[in-house]
Amino acid sequence: MTKGLDRTPLTRDFFDRSVLDVAPDLLGRTLVRRTDEGLIEVRITEVEAYAGEADPGSHAFRGRTARNSVMFGPPGHTYVYFTYGMWHCLNLVCGPEGHASGVLLRAGEINVGAALARVRRVSARNDKELAKGPARLATALDVDRTLNGSDLFAGPTPAISVLHGTPPPSDQVRSGPRTGVGGDGAHQPWRFWIESDPTVSPYRAHAPRRRKPK
Repeated sequence: MTKGLDRTPLTRDFFDRSVLDVAPDLLGRTLVRRTDEGLIEVRITEVEAYAGEADPGSHAFRGRTARNSVMFGPPGHTYVYFTYGMWHCLNLVCGPEGHASGVLLRAGEINVGAALARVRRVSARNDKELAKGPARLATALDVDRTLNGSDLFAGPTPAISVLHGTPPPSDQVRSGPRTGVGGDGAHQPWRFWIESDPTVSPYRAHAPRRRKPK
């Protein structure tokens, strides 16, 4: 375990706030993933906020569906989605119940269980790349759709939980446009990261798909 780390679990009230308050406040927190093989802990270094029906970039922009229903609450649950036919991404649901919002976990530093993560992330060139990007983070933590809707507060040993950790000083927190988001949601500065942290993923602007000529 990391020495000097505040291991007090966050409360559900932490997540029962505006997504734009929760997202930057998750930086430096410690996400704990309990698996059959052992424990993995990751210090969160990069996130993105998605504000549901008020946000063109959100899966919930057009309302509730079977896929996004977890986003509508209650807060303190996981929303896991499958993308590009091969990757999972992990989100933490926040805000008042009935109003969809969530924080995408984009990157982190694995401080406990790196050996377990390496087995799942064999293409990583070093440990800083184990969870550098949302799909890599989910892969390293063995997260898939079976964890969709998992309660962070389900008993003493939930599959996923979040500890207080060590939040960075406010002057080390940066914000900017979200990665890969286009249209009306492209320019909202709702991506948050810890400045100069080597585990933060590179920013990529939205690139519209080009139709193949007939």
